[in-house]
Amino acid sequence: QVQLVESGGGLVQAGGSLLLSCVASGNIFRIPLMGWYRQAPGKQRELVATITSGGSTNYADSVKGRFTISRDNAKNTVYLQMNSLKPEDTAVYYCNTLVIDGRGSPANYWGQGTQVTVSS
Repeated sequence: QVQLVESGGGLVQAGGSLLLSCVASGNIFRIPLMGWYRQAPGKQRELVATITSGGSTNYADSVKGRFTISRDNAKNTVYLQMNSLKPEDTAVYYCNTLVIDGRGSPANYWGQGTQVTVSS
């Protein structure tokens, strides 16, 4: 089993910045992919950004140039630096990981979510 613990959400004014972190722990052999998703009230969960163990990244068009995803493989941690925040970025942000366990079995895990609120 794998646990994901997120931190860093909060309330910020438009134009401000926040840094989200997500630490994975448990039965982990390697983590090929880590990412962040978000869900605003009344909307479906959407991809924000992903990063492979080799450092390849992918971003939603709505956050390109403003958000940066990174990871520390040694610490099984993924980060999301969010700059130039807009009210439309308000959502619950979820960490997501694809984990290969000690037996070589893949599994997908979600964090509990952290609220990000951007005031205008």
